[in-house]
Amino acid sequence: MTDSDLFLKKGEDRRLRAGHLWVFSNEVDTARSPLTALTPGQPVIVRAHNGRAIGCGYANPHSLICARLVGRGTEHALGESLLVHRLKVALSLRERLYATPYYRLVHGEGDGLPGLVVDRFGDTAVVQINTAGMEQVREAIVTALERVIAPAHILLRCDSPMRELEGLERYVAWADEEGPETLAVMEHGAHFTVPAVTGQKTGWYYDHGANRAAVLPWVGGRRVLDLFSYAGAWGIEAACAGADAVLTVDASREACDAAADNAEANNVSDRVDVACGDVFDVLTALREDRERFDVVIADPPAFIKRRKDRRNGLAAYRRLNQAAMQVLARDGLLVSASCSAHLDEQDFLRTLLGAARHLDRSLQVTAFGQQGPDHPVHPAIPETRYIKAIFARVLHADSSP
Repeated sequence: MTDSDLFLKKGEDRRLRAGHLWVFSNEVDTARSPLTALTPGQPVIVRAHNGRAIGCGYANPHSLICARLVGRGTEHALGESLLVHRLKVALSLRERLYATPYYRLVHGEGDGLPGLVVDRFGDTAVVQINTAGMEQVREAIVTALERVIAPAHILLRCDSPMRELEGLERYVAWADEEGPETLAVMEHGAHFTVPAVTGQKTGWYYDHGANRAAVLPWVGGRRVLDLFSYAGAWGIEAACAGADAVLTVDASREACDAAADNAEANNVSDRVDVACGDVFDVLTALREDRERFDVVIADPPAFIKRRKDRRNGLAAYRRLNQAAMQVLARDGLLVSASCSAHLDEQDFLRTLLGAARHLDRSLQVTAFGQQGPDHPVHPAIPETRYIKAIFARVLHADSSP
């Protein structure tokens, strides 16, 4: 497929020259380069109104983000050579920071490969392809991974809802021979297994790894509540770090079964209980039973997936955190997280503060967290800093500063 020129309207090149990688459909001069003539995933040279090349990338006329840059200049189009180079650069960062191959290897725009995510689970690589341009080079992605990290297995978890926005079908398949039914994870001295084909996202949430490490000094001899626990990462690591008792809560039966199995595998099942049910219902029951926890971790799915979800999403974050505070022991620690890219950190903090003040309590923030270094942030694209975590003591009126 040959490259096509994609001309921008006058003045619409400023954001791209400042480092951004996305072209929006309303920025394109459709008289000179009609979008409807392009094929989803087609390679393009993005040009300013005066014809000067800004960079190369790929297009999708059916998406609001109608083009994404993969390089500055015109020489290095998306293909095996560029993929190998970017993978090597990405690998060099992770190998400086991680002793074992359990991390995110490619984080889309943060690693210069928009639309591509790769997570490592030991000798298995799990790949998410989320855009038409990356789907066009799927075989080159597999070949590049084989050249750079030589995994025993490559699983294509191309089942993200993002693919529908790109007009792509969802699928899950092994790139070559069928791999294992479960994926292994090692993190902070604990080890886990999660379903390979049916697990959430790529199978694990590596993005909160640094935040899970940050909570461990708080849990020794304490009672911990892990909400939206999935396979039990927060809670089981807390138990391994010396928590007296842990309760994990998730609505998914598969997730709860995985958490129970992981607790047993780490020899902490005597201190980890698993509750399978709606988190809000469980919180109501805990409050009615006057249960109290020293540390409560609230790590829900994104309540604000699109900008238009903002109002309802903020209400959901407030409702969740208010209920979490109601089962906290006196001066307990709340770890509240959000993976909503459209939620600003200060708005998130204001939401927590509002929940606390409604209960006549005060917050003492001890730390702000974000995604770990294996999820690098692109400085020109705020959406790539999507993880927020707030560590806050919740103080009663008579002990507040």
